[in-house]
Amino acid sequence: MIDQRTAPYAVMALRVTLGCLAIAHLYWKFFIRADGAGLMSWWDNLNNNGYPDFVVWYVLSAEFAGALLLIPGIYTRWVALYCVPLMVAAAQFWLMRTGFFFTSAGAELPILWTVGLLVQAGLGDGAYALKASPPFPFLDRGRAVPAE
Repeated sequence: MIDQRTAPYAVMALRVTLGCLAIAHLYWKFFIRADGAGLMSWWDNLNNNGYPDFVVWYVLSAEFAGALLLIPGIYTRWVALYCVPLMVAAAQFWLMRTGFFFTSAGAELPILWTVGLLVQAGLGDGAYALKASPPFPFLDRGRAVPAE
């Protein structure tokens, strides 16, 4: 049974956690990278691995959307879904290069991120969301449930 009193706060905790982790990752990407070159080194690495510029732009846009829109709860479901292909691609990228386990920089963490984003999209906005997500057009036609 889902506790209706606490569930919206648990959803909010997931939303804020995902957003804060996205901010931490962006900070790492721009300021901390081990090679010291920051964003351009990361960009060049993706290009050198065969990814065109539009993919790199999508990755940055999804990371910024997650960092800036998830925490305050702005269109949470749609932002989470927008970030899912990024995490699926990251899981594939690391799985092919280093394997599954996190200890070798593998796909374990991106898979966990993917599940977290899908759970967030399924659960909705949670408590204290600034802008409720529009309902999914393919589910519950004619019955919209407002965010709490």
